[in-house]
Amino acid sequence: MKVQRWLSSILLSGAILALATTAQAHVNVYPKETKTGAYEKYTVRVPVEKDVNTTKVRLEFPDNVKVSTVMPIAGWDYAFEKDSEGRNKAITWTATAGGLKPHEFMEFAFVGANPKETGELTWKAYQTYADGETVEWTGDKDSKTPASVTTVNAGAGEDDHGAAQTAAPAQAAAQTGGSSNTLPTVLAGLALLVAIIGFFRKKA
Repeated sequence: MKVQRWLSSILLSGAILALATTAQAHVNVYPKETKTGAYEKYTVRVPVEKDVNTTKVRLEFPDNVKVSTVMPIAGWDYAFEKDSEGRNKAITWTATAGGLKPHEFMEFAFVGANPKETGELTWKAYQTYADGETVEWTGDKDSKTPASVTTVNAGAGEDDHGAAQTAAPAQAAAQTGGSSNTLPTVLAGLALLVAIIGFFRKKA
């Protein structure tokens, strides 16, 4: 009975880790919060959720965000799509060296000029796999394939673009690297520790 309880606790910690990881396994655009009028560095995180390579990623820009600068990445080409007025409305990254393998992820970066009004920016993404399937990350927040959303708060003015670009990498790192990657591990570790302590107390 004691062994069964111990094993159940371990399985529970594994389930917590799996659920937390799954919640983050979507195409997301960071930061999740930004300021009006800022020139923001946006980062698109793309995980591979199938046993097939990801070979193409297309991202549609919100109508009120102006994008003209993109960070080049080895092994990937990119191309902007323009609307009838010549504004960049989307970008497509295409793999030139096999793409992203299963269990890998990639981060694509670009700089966009934020709108002057507060509100929400919805980023619609399309992830194409080597087998031809395209996953459309365009749904609402409760769907299986939600579009990423960034909240624009009142703050930085148009003349603050230098400071905004300097602060963006740190903000993106805090929101993308820290909490999303370490939280599942911490939760699983705590659950496992509690299970081990309980096991030895009962044994004693």
